[in-house]
Order: sequence, then C-alpha cells, then structure tokens
Amino acid sequence: MARVRNAVVAGSFYDSDPENLRREVDFLLNEANAPKLKGHIRGLVAPHAGYMYSGSVAAAAYRILKGSSYEAVFLVGPSHQEYFNGVTIYPGDAYQTPLGQIPINKEFRAALIRQSPIIQLSDAGHRAEHSLEVQLPFLQRVLGDFSIVPMIIGNQTKEYCLNLGKAIAVVARRRNVLLVASSDLSHYHPYDDAVSLDRQVISHLEAFDEHALMDRLDDERVEACGGGPVVAVMHASKLLGANRSHVLLYSNSGDVTGDKSAVVGYCSAAFLQTN
Repeated sequence: MARVRNAVVAGSFYDSDPENLRREVDFLLNEANAPKLKGHIRGLVAPHAGYMYSGSVAAAAYRILKGSSYEAVFLVGPSHQEYFNGVTIYPGDAYQTPLGQIPINKEFRAALIRQSPIIQLSDAGHRAEHSLEVQLPFLQRVLGDFSIVPMIIGNQTKEYCLNLGKAIAVVARRRNVLLVASSDLSHYHPYDDAVSLDRQVISHLEAFDEHALMDRLDDERVEACGGGPVVAVMHASKLLGANRSHVLLYSNSGDVTGDKSAVVGYCSAAFLQTN
C-alpha cells in the first residue's frame, strides 16, 4: 500500500476544493508578468505564505516554466514546526494535494542519501510543514506529470546548506531537473524596515552570491525563514552551470492587506544558465 503525505494546509493556505484551486492558481499564473529570460532555468525561489498573501509572487516564478518539462523537481524548504539537524527527505511514495498525487522520485532520493550523511529518510519536518506543500499546486498546473524530491532543512547551518547544495549538484548533473527553494523574507517588521531588510537579501540574490547571503543570515543582519534552502539551491544551481540570477517580483503582506505595522516579505527569483 502506497504511503502518501496528505495535504495539511488545504483549506487554510489555499482552497481545498480542486476546481476552485485550479481556478485560483490559473488566475494567479495568467495575471503574472512573464519576462523573456535568456538561458536554461536551473533553479527558482518562491514564497510559501497563503496564496492571498504571496500567491502573486509565487506565480511570477512558476509562470516562466510554462512550456517546460522536467523529470523531477527538487524541492528544498525550511522546518517551521520541528527542530532537527541535517536534511530530511520524505520516506513515502507521494505527496498529495487537492489536484492529485505527485510521486516521489526514489532514484534521486536514494542517490542523495548516498551522497551525504547529513541527508536522511525521515518524516521529521514533513508532517505538518507547509513550505513545500504550497509550491505543489503551481507546479501541477504548469508542468503536468513530474516527480519530486521533497527535502526539509532542519538547523540551517552553513555546513548543512552548502553540503546539500553540493549533493544536489552531483546527483542532478546531466539530468533534466528543476530546483526550487521555498522561502519568505523578513517577518513582522514595520513596512519601511521590512523593505530595507528585504532589499539586502534581494541584493545578494541579484549578485548570485550564496556565500555572502549565508554570512548575513548567520550574523542576523538579514532575515529569510528559508534562507538556508535558498543558499542550498543557489549553490547547487551554480555548480550545475547557472551563471545569472534574475529577481522576478517582490512584495510584502502590507501591499496586500494595507496593514503596514508588521509585515512579511516575499520574493521570487530564477537562476539561469546563459552560457
């Protein structure tokens, strides 16, 4: 019997009704600006809040995938609910959303575990975590059939993030895969302070400098709840040949609700191989 990780935030972060969810995601994708980017898309950064808050920013990333196909998507997210060291990959057979099941790519999963002792099969970080789940309906609408490798980083140390990035690059080399980092930016600062903090993260994304970003996260000069996943995906993308970063869209919750007293920041970006 297949072991499936059921959707846990359907009905709260996004609509639980399949038809309503299709309409919601398709509307966000159709409304998103799709710049013409030169090069092969190696990786993406997308936010993971409820769709009413960050859906338009996520859609800006996923819109550029229209017409693409991948054998697997490597998803890397932070753990909001559980604390642990290292990286976990869901040990079951599939992730479920209202739009259907997405199979786990067991070949890539096994290869990653062989690459590094920090990567382990475990439910830890997957049980009640939303950071990967909210990416899936977008991927289902733009890619159709694909498999996933769902990874959660526990303690986001530099060692774990760069080690994971290297392992992903080794396993993904010469394979048709997409890397996705799930991250929001600063949390609950006044609007202007949040924009200032977030612009610093964005400057490191634009510079395509994962080491500088990791250093700023470590000394808490900037904030990103999925900063570690972003560093890992940036590092892997670069090792796979990406040589340019393009920031697609930035906004925060204050732009949506009008309440600018304490906001959460959102950003989407693409890592491209242009040579």
